[in-house]
Amino acid sequence: MPGRLAGLSTLVTGGGSGLGRAIVERYLAEGAVVTVLERSPEKLRDLVASHGDSIRPVQGDVTSGEDNVAAVEAALEAFGGLDTFVGNAGLWDFGKPLLDMTMNDLEQGYRELFDVNVKGYLVGARASAKALTERSGSMIFTLSNAALFPRGGGVLYTASKHAGVGVVSQLAYELAPHVRVNAVAPGGMATDLRGPAAMGLADQSIKDILPAEDRLRQYSALDIAPRAEDYVDTYVLLASRNESRTVTGAVFDVSTVGTPRRPDATS
Repeated sequence: MPGRLAGLSTLVTGGGSGLGRAIVERYLAEGAVVTVLERSPEKLRDLVASHGDSIRPVQGDVTSGEDNVAAVEAALEAFGGLDTFVGNAGLWDFGKPLLDMTMNDLEQGYRELFDVNVKGYLVGARASAKALTERSGSMIFTLSNAALFPRGGGVLYTASKHAGVGVVSQLAYELAPHVRVNAVAPGGMATDLRGPAAMGLADQSIKDILPAEDRLRQYSALDIAPRAEDYVDTYVLLASRNESRTVTGAVFDVSTVGTPRRPDATS
């Protein structure tokens, strides 16, 4: 049986690890080919070693318009077009409250985090819009439960993800009827997601501070400790021409951490 994304050309930013890699591997399993814009050459080499010619690797910075254009051009050259752009690369602020940051941390951390989490999505959208319009394609952005609820991060991360909601809403309006624009809002998971170097957080990943799996399950209304793979089905749904052709401007909340489990709930 053909996959749900058979024949589609997709581009994923930050696809070398964590949620991005889970999206890449699921897209491949569903029959798509994938161009990956990723900062780490080691992660790109590993992807190519694992998946061969189905991957087109592009080493670059998601905050660079030039690098995003290069990634789109690589997809066009390798696969003849582009059907889906997934803006996924991001930074987390490790839940830093406003009053726990120095003024320098706040100013420099803001610039670095918003460059990746907001500017990175905008320049990626600008770079891919023409190619997507030609194929009546779609954009999908990774947001977070922090785009909808407090406590998903600190004030910088939460503000950046709320900005992402605005990006989705406005671009869905501007790019209609030719390009669908949607987002997925996952909850916490143990990945290699890191923080701004300006705040001294570049060498720490979210998996280093998340509680043990049994404690993480306590934050879930469904009594699970989510993995990156648990979130990717919605990305398939939104990339599929047949399954989401009527959907644009939507943010899919797929986290379970916004609703605490009842105290009397049993596993």
